[in-house]
Amino acid sequence: MDISSILTPSGVIPALRAGAKKAVLEELAEKAAEVTGRPASEIFSVLLDREKLGSTGVGGGVAIPHGKLNDLDRLYMVFARASNPIEFDAVDEHPVDLFCMLIAPEEAGADHLKALARISRLLRNQGMCDKLRGAGSADAIYALLTQDEAEQAA
Repeated sequence: MDISSILTPSGVIPALRAGAKKAVLEELAEKAAEVTGRPASEIFSVLLDREKLGSTGVGGGVAIPHGKLNDLDRLYMVFARASNPIEFDAVDEHPVDLFCMLIAPEEAGADHLKALARISRLLRNQGMCDKLRGAGSADAIYALLTQDEAEQAA
């Protein structure tokens, strides 16, 4: 599962405006609406429903909000970075500043799980997280997230 197949540079938010969990989900949904063409309210509802099952804050300052939508043509990813960490009910009880949102078609069982696993592996790497926190722009964040793929293609 290549990140570049589910994330575009326009899907990166280098400085979230939100300061609370619900506002983060709303801002992620707004960006996802831009890249998917689906209503932000629909995406927000799916993300909120998933959070009610348990926080997607996986620890280490990282959250991976995700959900599934009917009639979506493929998987989509939105990546966001907060300037100030936000309380997100993470498993380690620490605030979150790196958000990687994944929206998948309802029928994308295996692909959805592969994407979640790929993202999780990438963001468990402390060095990668440090680089993402220090990146100066959306393009720089995108380049970091897809650098392994670019190196393999070269």
